[in-house]
Amino acid sequence: MWLAWRNLNHDRFRFLVTIVGIAFAVFLMIFQGSLLVGFLRAASKPIDMTEADLWIAARGVEAFEFASPLPERFYDIVAGVEGVETVHRMTVGFTFYQKPSGMQQSVLLVGAEPGIGSRFPVPYVDAMRTSLAPDAILVDSSNAPTLLLDLVPAGIEISGQRARVVNIIDGFGSFFGTPFVFTGYEDAVRYLRWPGDATVFLIVQVEPGSLQEAKRAVQAELPEVDVWTRDEFSRRARLFWVRKTGAGGAILMAAVLGFLVGLVIVSQNIYATTMENLEEFATLKAIGARRWYIQKVVLMQALACGSVGSVIGLAALLPLLGPIRGTISWIDTPWWLPTGMILVGLVMCVLASVASIRKALAVEPGRVFRA
Repeated sequence: MWLAWRNLNHDRFRFLVTIVGIAFAVFLMIFQGSLLVGFLRAASKPIDMTEADLWIAARGVEAFEFASPLPERFYDIVAGVEGVETVHRMTVGFTFYQKPSGMQQSVLLVGAEPGIGSRFPVPYVDAMRTSLAPDAILVDSSNAPTLLLDLVPAGIEISGQRARVVNIIDGFGSFFGTPFVFTGYEDAVRYLRWPGDATVFLIVQVEPGSLQEAKRAVQAELPEVDVWTRDEFSRRARLFWVRKTGAGGAILMAAVLGFLVGLVIVSQNIYATTMENLEEFATLKAIGARRWYIQKVVLMQALACGSVGSVIGLAALLPLLGPIRGTISWIDTPWWLPTGMILVGLVMCVLASVASIRKALAVEPGRVFRA
């Protein structure tokens, strides 16, 4: 409506302050949302990147990073369960990585057998993905500076044993401070120096259409373990990091606070804009304007401010995502997050306009004559 735009354009400085406030609120909400989404996805990334139908772990394991060994005989038991097609072993453990400079760095070593999934990082010899390179490891590009890796291949040591960094991968940056290092199962067992049983996860693929039946059958054969579908274990890992660790709780709280701060900023600016134009609303009532018309003017002002501010907030964030990922490798901004936050921003503007509408409707028509 032209009147809503006229009110906003009448005081351009106030309009500028309003859209800057809304832009900052939207920027804050998208950024905090990206941190939360990225953290959740990073918490379950190694699980999600496998092609496993079932994950078998020791009883009580809540996250990929903190697992206990399984008896080796469980491998043969699971392989013989009806409905099971393949079983692969995986081991995970903390150890020390010796940098080329001689300094040591704590790392989380992940070793898996071939065949657990084309997206899971394992140092294959060739594109056929049937055999693994010996003594080979992979590290994520975000951890390369920490591990002092400039060029590959590079000779290093893990647990005092020689190894070679054969490739740099992307998408597996550490979200809890300790870099991931990937290798084959047999090499990982040797590097970790397990005193006995070394397998911590059994990765199971089942016959098509028999997921739940195979899960129940495996659980019946091994009641002392936990059997999860991939989605169940992924969700369990995310909940663990959010609910039971300070890092996840802090990021979740920051996302909530970002939303609340955004709501306050938007509400205050929309309300202040309406208060600046009370004389105009008094004039409208004096000349007989209906209540719905005044409501429409205030609502259109709020939506105009919200639309412009949201677009500016998004435009300010997008160029910064690249540099931010250079520092926080696991931050993630899926396409639906900016769209959702812009819609949330508009809804916030509408909600904020409710108090403004009540104030505009309550103004006395005689006010314009007293002025």
